[in-house]
Amino acid sequence: MEMLSLEQELKNNAYPGRGIVIGKSKDGKKAVTAYFIMGRSSNSRNRVFVEDGEGIRTQAFDPSKLEDPSLIIYAPVRVLGNKTIVTNGDQTDTIYEGMDQQLTFEQSLRSREFEPDGPNFTPRISGVMHIENGNFSYAMSILKSNNGNGAACNRYTYAYENPIAGEGRFIHTYMHDGNPLPSFEGEPKWVEIPDDMEAFTDMLWNSLNEENKVSLFVRYIDIETGKYETKIVNKNH
Repeated sequence: MEMLSLEQELKNNAYPGRGIVIGKSKDGKKAVTAYFIMGRSSNSRNRVFVEDGEGIRTQAFDPSKLEDPSLIIYAPVRVLGNKTIVTNGDQTDTIYEGMDQQLTFEQSLRSREFEPDGPNFTPRISGVMHIENGNFSYAMSILKSNNGNGAACNRYTYAYENPIAGEGRFIHTYMHDGNPLPSFEGEPKWVEIPDDMEAFTDMLWNSLNEENKVSLFVRYIDIETGKYETKIVNKNH
């Protein structure tokens, strides 16, 4: 597998949709995640990320313009003990509740499938980071229609034990813009994760399509202490 430039992956794709990056900083000290959302409709673009406890949630930027909250208002990030859950929908809550009852990440998602927004059938992408006693591992999941056929759900889980410093994985909802939007294909992309949180945040935000980008969340978690730093960038502010 070839390590891809995350910057080029984003710059060369006008509409990756929503994306999750998880990995380990180059110095090996931080567990890193980023989540971004994009939008083509005014309803999707009318959003901001706000902090909510140890996680974040989406909120209407202008509540008077909110049309349909069902697939756009949710908590993308929640923290359950030593686990950080990052997803592109309300399955964050499904994973949180499942893992709280001792189900695995994969088992928790069995009750869910792709979004009911045919003909796109947007994939549900999810990630969980596990940090304990100075150890870090993570897993990613995608639930998608069978090549655009909404009668079938294909489930893929990718687990990364003892991640290598400076490396991460990137998964997003759409291969590129289109009607209907084509679902992500293949395993999560292998990308580089730097030490500098500020520079990483700037690179991600500046690489996303200017017209379609909405919000970005970045978090660096100290693997030894569990303490974290968060950055949120909203187009609407």
